[in-house]
Amino acid sequence: MSKTLEFYFDFGSPTTYLAWTQLPAICAAAGASLVYKPMLLGGVFQATGNASPVTIPAKGRFMIQDLARYARRYQVPMQFNPYFPINTLPLMRAAVAVQRHMPERFEAFLKLIFEALWVQARNLGDPTVLAEVLASGGFEPQRLLALIAEQEVKDGLKAITEEAVKRGVFGAPSMFVGDELFFGQDRLDFVREALEA
Repeated sequence: MSKTLEFYFDFGSPTTYLAWTQLPAICAAAGASLVYKPMLLGGVFQATGNASPVTIPAKGRFMIQDLARYARRYQVPMQFNPYFPINTLPLMRAAVAVQRHMPERFEAFLKLIFEALWVQARNLGDPTVLAEVLASGGFEPQRLLALIAEQEVKDGLKAITEEAVKRGVFGAPSMFVGDELFFGQDRLDFVREALEA
């Protein structure tokens, strides 16, 4: 039986960036398919009463140090974005739009946005900067803006976010192997074991 890993993500989560750098290889090694589920983390927080760790200053300071540790362990570039947190609603709607209307460009879109936020530390909350980044990746900013305004795309993001909450998701990254939830990029060893079982 082939395994599937469902990956609920929001670009605005730095731990989600780290998980994204590792999951394709983990899935490939296990012969598993990786299913991307773009959700709105702010919506999840609102529904569950959760909040970002940075709302507690001591925890936020620790988290930034821990992210750097994991980036070194994974041997991936990362810098904490000085514009964090940003409103990711347009980014997550864009992810839904690209996934539905340009599926062949979806992985390129993921790479473009994750790296703009967590490697180049760009301010993607600024529409001008976002347009520049999209154009640099070969996307037409005006076309994407038109797509994210479509009701189908808005409803799609809302539906995935509600689905995530119903399944017990309270933050990002959240991953499912079958009905088993794994939360956090520091749980990838358990994800690997579940996929290989």
